[in-house]
Amino acid sequence: MVKHNNVIASGNVKKDWQRHVKTWFNQPARKQRRRIARQKKAVKIFPRPTSGPLRPIVQCQTLKYNMKSRAGRGFTLEELKAAGIPKKLAPTIGISVDHRRKNRSLEGLQTNVQRLKTYKAKLVIFPRRARKVKAGDSTLEELANATQVQGDYMPIARGEKRSVEVVKVTEEMKAFKAYGKLRVERMNQRQLGARLKKAAEAEKEEKK
Repeated sequence: MVKHNNVIASGNVKKDWQRHVKTWFNQPARKQRRRIARQKKAVKIFPRPTSGPLRPIVQCQTLKYNMKSRAGRGFTLEELKAAGIPKKLAPTIGISVDHRRKNRSLEGLQTNVQRLKTYKAKLVIFPRRARKVKAGDSTLEELANATQVQGDYMPIARGEKRSVEVVKVTEEMKAFKAYGKLRVERMNQRQLGARLKKAAEAEKEEKK
């Protein structure tokens, strides 16, 4: 017996039920196909790393996630300059470049510059032609020992959990008007140019 005030079950659902069922019988074959594709790609791009070009470490967006780090689109021109890598050379040696991104903090800039320097120190550059070795190419010993990096290289390490410092709220803190202070400082910033101009004019008048 049907309990409670529910919708009366329709018998139409039982008709032509095959249309309403989604099967996944091709999953094992898809898995094998992806694996073969990865192997073919690794052979095609040899001796480059299989996971693609080097990416920078950036902070996630929004207040909820900005304490977490992730891989970014590409290194900024400022980071490349600090690491001593020309912006046109970078994509040719497996470094991704993003000319739109800007460095908002000195800490982030230094982290990515150090990442570039570490990568540059480990880098093995093969000559374009085997018989014609140019300046900047690796030595024959390094080329002989070079292997293709499988999977992630220079992975982004998760930072330590930041500790929260508990502070006792004092009477001075309670009395402080944060909103009023912000309004005053904004007004001071807005009036800075006019005040400097007024002071300069007054100084000029005094000299007369």
